[in-house]
Amino acid sequence: MYRRLKKEGRVNEHPELGSQLSDSTIRRIHSMLHLAMKDAEKAHIIARNPTEGATVPKQSGGKRQVLNDRELDAFLAVIKEDDIWHDFFYTELTTGLRRGEICGLMWRDFDGRNGTLKVCRTLHSKKLGVFSLGDTKTGTGTRTIVLPQSTAELLRRRGEKSISQWIFPNPVMPELPVSPGSAYNHLKTLLKRAGLPSIRFHDLRHTFATHALASGVDAKTLSDILGHTNASFTLDTYTHVTPDMQKTASGIVGGFMEDLLGKELKPWQESGKTGMEP
Repeated sequence: MYRRLKKEGRVNEHPELGSQLSDSTIRRIHSMLHLAMKDAEKAHIIARNPTEGATVPKQSGGKRQVLNDRELDAFLAVIKEDDIWHDFFYTELTTGLRRGEICGLMWRDFDGRNGTLKVCRTLHSKKLGVFSLGDTKTGTGTRTIVLPQSTAELLRRRGEKSISQWIFPNPVMPELPVSPGSAYNHLKTLLKRAGLPSIRFHDLRHTFATHALASGVDAKTLSDILGHTNASFTLDTYTHVTPDMQKTASGIVGGFMEDLLGKELKPWQESGKTGMEP
């Protein structure tokens, strides 16, 4: 079953994977079934757990990529010249929405007076240009976020001249939403134009989250914005802090430790360099 799912288990085609499921998804399916069968075995519903010893794909080595400050400036400069896609990618970079979530936004989700955005659906692409609307990825995925002032103002101006129910409609057929596949393909075009690494669309979400943490946004607030189930998941996901964040943290720690102990008493110095008299 795992082999079949890996080969053709995806209902909605993925731009890179097609009908295949990723190794991490197969591992999550295995974990769910393993726990369910384990409970059934304990309850004497089944004689043994059939998932024991099943061959499961190894942990995927896919690495999250984050645009640094220089790369982010280059990307913003490129989208500034793109009249059709600028608002879409600027909103993505300032909200960290999942691809299906931003493509599925409607004007009724936007509160221009209060500058908030309700995220309550996700758009799935199907074959032959057919779309389907579904719930957000998790229960906590349905959320209302307070937009940055610049993003709220951008959407207010956009709404004044919109002729579609969709915030980001298909550029050719505004009665339809923008296709997640088109958003993915145009991202690749913009990255190439800017001379940047060919990151995934989801890495824009990682970029937003990482820069938000670096700017001092607390994990609980960021978790609510991203629609994660809890703040601990957010921290576990974004433990790949940037070198700049590490330097800032070391400076903060060094500063308050010096205030507490005095500059001559630095416990992190190599042994023998400083000493305390009895």
